[in-house]
Amino acid sequence: MTSAPAFLFDLDGTLVDTAPDLLATMNMLLTRAGHPPLGPEVLRRLVGRGARNLIADTFKVTGAPLAPEAIEPLYADFLKDYGSHIAAASRPFPGVVETLDRLKAEGVRMGVLTNKPHPNAMQLLTELDLTGYFATIVGGSKYPWLKPDPRLYERVLADLGGGPAVMVGDSITDVQAARAGGTPVILMSYGYTPEPAATLGADLVLDDFRDVPAAAKRLLGIS
Repeated sequence: MTSAPAFLFDLDGTLVDTAPDLLATMNMLLTRAGHPPLGPEVLRRLVGRGARNLIADTFKVTGAPLAPEAIEPLYADFLKDYGSHIAAASRPFPGVVETLDRLKAEGVRMGVLTNKPHPNAMQLLTELDLTGYFATIVGGSKYPWLKPDPRLYERVLADLGGGPAVMVGDSITDVQAARAGGTPVILMSYGYTPEPAATLGADLVLDDFRDVPAAAKRLLGIS
């Protein structure tokens, strides 16, 4: 196999440690509604299925489930508050920037596929000066689908020109998306998931983001 691979990256819990700023917004919504605040480890287990699901899940674990009609007003408040401090404490995980630099220098095609609301994803990557690495960025409101819907995965692969690809994420959603798209998947052990990454059926689980390029090449049979 000679064509250069495409790398599809999850965002929260894979490229960027966004938990501090997500936690601040969710705890604002919770305490305003009379719910107890979340601890950071609880939040890290709930991130990954989109903001609406995060809101529903956090309210459920801290009290009574929300009525369906209550989600959209809270979602609007979430977007407004989170956008006001989206990169106040969020930072790329160790090794991310140097690895993206290396992949970019090698001409690797890279994209972001996240269930984070698309405006939030673009704002975060812009404020952290990361957008220039990616040929496509798809967040969870750009199209009518969320990961692991195969249509979303296929759209991102098409944006990157097809060919061999690997998904790099941190959760079962990323594993399911990659399987639906017919590509290998690497999970990062430090990410956001209620279950240990090693139990989720990925092809590889890594502790250090700097190991991603070599691991991906092995999976794809590229020397």
